[in-house]
Formats: sequence, C-alpha cells, structure tokens
Amino acid sequence: MIPPVPSALLSAVSYGLADFAGGLAARRSSVLIVTAVAQSAGLLVLVPGLWLVGGAFSGSAALLGMLAGMCGVSGLLLYFRGLAVGPMGTVAPLSAVVAAGLPLLVGIVRGERPGPLTVGGMVLALVAIVLATMGSRREPAALSGIVLGLASGAGFGLFFVVLDATPADSGLWPLVVGRVTTVTLLLLTLAVRRPGRRGSPWLMLASGGLDSAANVLFLLATRAGELGVTSVIVALYPVAVVLLARLVLRERLSPAQLVGVILALGAGVAMSA
Repeated sequence: MIPPVPSALLSAVSYGLADFAGGLAARRSSVLIVTAVAQSAGLLVLVPGLWLVGGAFSGSAALLGMLAGMCGVSGLLLYFRGLAVGPMGTVAPLSAVVAAGLPLLVGIVRGERPGPLTVGGMVLALVAIVLATMGSRREPAALSGIVLGLASGAGFGLFFVVLDATPADSGLWPLVVGRVTTVTLLLLTLAVRRPGRRGSPWLMLASGGLDSAANVLFLLATRAGELGVTSVIVALYPVAVVLLARLVLRERLSPAQLVGVILALGAGVAMSA
C-alpha cells in the first residue's frame, strides 16, 4: 500500500488535473452536463476497484457513502460553476482553503495532535494554496466567485470528513455507493431540465476518471494517516491547475504564484517528515 503522504500528494495532482479538464469543459458546456458525464465516467473507474481493493459492504458504509457523495457533488457543481463564471484565481484558492481547513478543524477537535514540523508544514501549505493560485487575473474578484469558492470548499471539506468516518474495512464501497447516488440524481435532473449546451466529452470523461482516482488515493491516505494532514496535502490541488494553465493555456505565473509553488514543495517535504 502507498504511504499516506505520497498517496495524498498523488491525490492532489489527480484532483488538479480533473479540475483543469472539468473547468475547461464547463466553459464550453452546461455545468450540469459536465458534472453528470464526469461523475458517470468516475463510476466506471471505481467499480473495478471494488475487487482490487476489497472491503466489506455494510449499512453504515452505504449511508455515509451516500452522504459523502451528496456533499462532494454539491461542491463539484458549485466549483465548476465558479470556474465558468468567475476568475479561477479567486475560486480555486477559496475553495481549497476551506476544503483544507474544515477537516483540519475536525481532526483537531477529535484529538489529533500533529507535531511541530507537521503543523509548520500545514501552515506553509495553506499559505502556498493562496499564493500559488492568486493573481491569475487582474480584475477584482466578483462576488459570485467569492460565494461559489467558499461554498464549494465547504462541500469538498464535508466530503473529506464524512469519507474519513466510513468503516476502515469497507474498501471502496462508500465511494461507489456515493457515486451511484449522485449519478442517478444528476441523470434524473438532466432528463427533466435538458440543458442545450454541449462541449467536449473527452474533457468531461477525463475529469471524471481522474476525480475518482483522486478520491481512491485520498481514502487510502486518510485510512493510513491523520485526516488533518492528509486533507491539507490534498488541498494543494490548485497548484496543479496553475501549472497546467501556464503550460497549456500559456498563462503567465505572477511572482506570488511562483513563491506559492516553491512553498508547496517545501510544505510537502515538511509534512512528509
């Protein structure tokens, strides 16, 4: 099994790739279509993992999985909407900071006591999240972007907290049950609303597959390590978005973003120690 810190870092990279693909798709298509296709693709990735990872199905695993799925898909809808209507440099850091801070708070309340170096790394990571993703646009942040960023971060944070509470022997069942629930609700909503705009299905499929891979890596990391540390490492995912925007879209990195990337690397080393 992959150790918790490398698993969390891989999860962050996967989330970043998934968000970048989904964000591009959301600019060309309905957010509802993007989320529904991505969630459906993610379900296809998760099902084979049931036999690879193993685990016992139970009522608590199913119930918590459904709750986690609802929290996660709510955050995803808000996040994709935020990327479509607001500046990414505003939506991404706000979402990431809330997504990291909420589980960290819960972990401390539950009695987790990380060491000084780990605490320093977590603080450094939170600073890196903000610095690495700020300044991608020069205009003031729109109120809608601020609200959507905070709300999506709360959804992701609750997803992490609920997923961490699932039985340790349940394997991927909570993720699968949660994804079946959200896909069913999204497809029913699509059948009723029938949104017209359709974009690249490949971006949506890639987003869903990478998102599921990130969820699995997070689940494995949080079961082997502490929730607070794992969640903060995973919340470094906006760094991947910023780097991809630079490489693929040729967006320039501001000095603050460059400092944020360096701090993110340092935070990963500090927390792994």
